[in-house]
Amino acid sequence: MAERFERNARTVSLLTLVSRLTGLARDATLSRMFGAGPLMDAFFFAFMIPNLFRRLFGEGALAAAFLPVYAELERDDPRRAAQLASRTISRLMMVLSLLVLIGEGLLYVLSARIDHSNIALWLMMIMLPYMPMVCLVAILGAMLQVHSRFGPTAAAPIVLNLSLIIAAVTGGHLAHTIGLVDDARLAHIALVAAAVVVAGVVQFSWSLYALRDQQWWQRDHSGARDDLRRVMRTAGPMIIGLGVLQINALLDGIIASYPTTFGDTIFGYAYPLDTGAMAAVSFAQRLYQFPLGVFGIAIATAIFPLLARQSNDHAQFAHTVRRGLRLVVFIGLPASVGLMLVRNALTATTLQGGAFTRADTHQVGWILFGYAPAVWAYSMNHVLTRAFYARGDARTPVRIAIGVVFLNLALNCTLIWTPLREAGLAWSTSLCAMLQAVLLLTTPTMRSLKLVDRDVLRSWISTIITTALMAGGVAGTMLFFDTESEWGQSWTGAIIRLLIVVGVGAGIFACAAYAQKRPELAWSIGRDTGRSASRQQ
Repeated sequence: MAERFERNARTVSLLTLVSRLTGLARDATLSRMFGAGPLMDAFFFAFMIPNLFRRLFGEGALAAAFLPVYAELERDDPRRAAQLASRTISRLMMVLSLLVLIGEGLLYVLSARIDHSNIALWLMMIMLPYMPMVCLVAILGAMLQVHSRFGPTAAAPIVLNLSLIIAAVTGGHLAHTIGLVDDARLAHIALVAAAVVVAGVVQFSWSLYALRDQQWWQRDHSGARDDLRRVMRTAGPMIIGLGVLQINALLDGIIASYPTTFGDTIFGYAYPLDTGAMAAVSFAQRLYQFPLGVFGIAIATAIFPLLARQSNDHAQFAHTVRRGLRLVVFIGLPASVGLMLVRNALTATTLQGGAFTRADTHQVGWILFGYAPAVWAYSMNHVLTRAFYARGDARTPVRIAIGVVFLNLALNCTLIWTPLREAGLAWSTSLCAMLQAVLLLTTPTMRSLKLVDRDVLRSWISTIITTALMAGGVAGTMLFFDTESEWGQSWTGAIIRLLIVVGVGAGIFACAAYAQKRPELAWSIGRDTGRSASRQQ
């Protein structure tokens, strides 16, 4: 079972790595085309709305509540599982389609004409149909995971990234050609928004095709009423908790995009953030989410179906969670430190050029420095939250999340008025993520599993020591390759220097872990020998 989990984690990690690489290419293209200004502020703010519903009803609450019930029924009564899937998808499609129609009407009333002040509302109107499709893709993805098919779901973001890249590269020429509006840049960003919907259609079609052999659609799904109620009873507290979380994320977006959307003063006082803060924060989030998505979320995604099947096996369940905790710290801690050290070099290499200036690079790097320290905590929270969900306990993580959200909002509203400015949003998120990880670990449910045993503590201490060695090597290499040297100013020189620095850090960490005979290294690369597994369980 553990070997299957790690094999699935590697599959998800590999495909997520490709999706994150195409995501970096997407962000590099968008940054060079539009910079970190009001248009990107509007685009990122508008995309938050369909993203909010995706996290609430799709891969967030509903998918997390749906997966354990579907897995149980698929094991015991496949026909009931198919009825549950059919009823869930049909009801979800009806509700979300209605919400799209209502949302489009409200946005049309609010939007009088296209200009810089309300372009975000028009972009929302364009992208809103993506909302039901991506939510349905998340439910279909949960079904695929139960059938041990992780590829289509993990690869779906690649479709979105490629669609946005194509639209960003060709949209400018197309906008000039067809003359949608007088301002070609507005038409260009509108075409990029339309590409989001196109990607949603492709993702949904792909997921349906991947399930073609399962015969899951049942026209008569009335027998699944009780099962759907069971899913909704679990999803209800999650939706409430995640709703607060997403409202907080929306408020973060309003805080960052306030200068673009509402003006440069608030209650008669000069607002502490400038135009472009939303874009800078969003670009920094993309960079820190690269290792988080490739490793942290991949581990949590792969572990969830396994935990759902082991929910009644106390010892095996605890063993699987321990392995997950060891892996996310083993990978997440060096990722945190590495991002802090190479923040400016990474930002310059991936984003700088065209409309994205050197000043934008330093702004994004400064924000990234605030997000990076908690990569391990974000990853751990994903694993622990799924452990609660697999045991049917949605209320505990929700209560913790609600408390952390209000603390996060208070810190946001305070720190933006300090010299941290928009980086205050990042530091607030990091501090609250670390606090959330501690609170989740110390709940009675997790304490009863004795998750932090001697082996886990030894693993974490070893990772801290190994990460310190890696940090010393990375810092020394960066000093050796002076960032202001002539060859480092070109893009080719910068990327070579970054690859050397990252290679040195990864090499030191891997060699130190190998010398200490850490089993996490074997788990990570798929060489989980019986001897390493038995030595430290």
